[in-house]
Amino acid sequence: MASTMTSRTSSRSRREGGSGWLRLRDLDLLLLGAVVLLGLIGCLLVWSATIHRDDLTGGDPKAFLAKQVVNLGIGLGLLFAVAATDHRWVRILAPVAYVFAIAGLVLVLVMGSTINGSRSWLMLGGLSLQPSELAKLAVVVGMALVVAERSEGRWRDRVGAVDVLLMLTVAAVPATLILAQPDLGTMLVLSATVFGVIAASGAHRRWLVFLAGSGVLVAVFAVVSGFLEAYQVDRFLAFTDPGRDPKGAGYNVEQARIAVGNGGLFGQGLFDGSQTNSGFVPEQHTDFVFTVAGEELGLIGAGLLIVLLGIVIWRALAIAARTDDVFGRIAAAGIACWFGFQAFQNIGMCVGIMPVTGVPLPFVSYGGSSMFAGMLAIGLLQNIHLRTLTAPASRMQPAKRVLVRG
Repeated sequence: MASTMTSRTSSRSRREGGSGWLRLRDLDLLLLGAVVLLGLIGCLLVWSATIHRDDLTGGDPKAFLAKQVVNLGIGLGLLFAVAATDHRWVRILAPVAYVFAIAGLVLVLVMGSTINGSRSWLMLGGLSLQPSELAKLAVVVGMALVVAERSEGRWRDRVGAVDVLLMLTVAAVPATLILAQPDLGTMLVLSATVFGVIAASGAHRRWLVFLAGSGVLVAVFAVVSGFLEAYQVDRFLAFTDPGRDPKGAGYNVEQARIAVGNGGLFGQGLFDGSQTNSGFVPEQHTDFVFTVAGEELGLIGAGLLIVLLGIVIWRALAIAARTDDVFGRIAAAGIACWFGFQAFQNIGMCVGIMPVTGVPLPFVSYGGSSMFAGMLAIGLLQNIHLRTLTAPASRMQPAKRVLVRG
């Protein structure tokens, strides 16, 4: 009996916040499996999109495949590292991550490289880094930490105006720097994420109505005042009428829709897509990687990607719903909003129901910054999940629990 109690106590102590060693069976295996499958399928799609592109690969057909496999491996390492970190250190390091993200965004404006009209990249030797991708996670954990620090230790029926204003302040700094690049796609994803975090925090509905209304007014002002670059306005006009400039702003949308339509139910076969092999779809290994799945794997393969992304979002929401920790609940809900809107935006622009804004498909598109940020977020979800395994112990002390209602 004593040995059994000791074993359970030891097991609980290992799970308390990720301290000790990490046991695979304690993780949310459905979430982990979906992310790994997305990453592996992404490697194949990136390979197919670049295998015939000597202008990109320099004659090495496996160049991008090798890089993406390395990105996936590093990303998984980051995932397990965050999952295994003591939850107390996760909260301590959250402000540090936020400061580093802000520093990266400032450096981009000072010494960044401009690609596709956006000054979003830092070139470090032979490596490229996009700080705005990491800023998404930094904003989520920063906003979650604000509510958690102000809520813990006392019962609260609803977050107040001060809480919401502090969260908006946390989001406003990186948002302003991202707008200055300008990176409209990331800004849209960040805006949707901030809205989701505030909704999950339990803020009054009037705040959500205010934010939605403010977003519409800002969008109208940006168009009317000429704040947007000409190519960004052309993209929106091409979205409303792709036929108005089929060889210019509407080219990406038109070619993407052709590629997806070519796939039919079962696709033309991996590495055999006619549009993909001909290189007709621009940026197909990054922003338009979903068109490779649509053309070569058909509705079945593209649908599998959507299902796997749906599983990731579902598990994030499930983790948010189960945890009693305010920080964990809001962070998990924010990550779900981030992945959900970004996936919708990316797939939507590939099939013509969203304007082209240049955001990657989580865990699938080529690129290290997006992969690392996404894997860090999944690691945080796993960390929150592991923390939830000790919920029976926390319920023994109800006076220390925190209630934040919507």
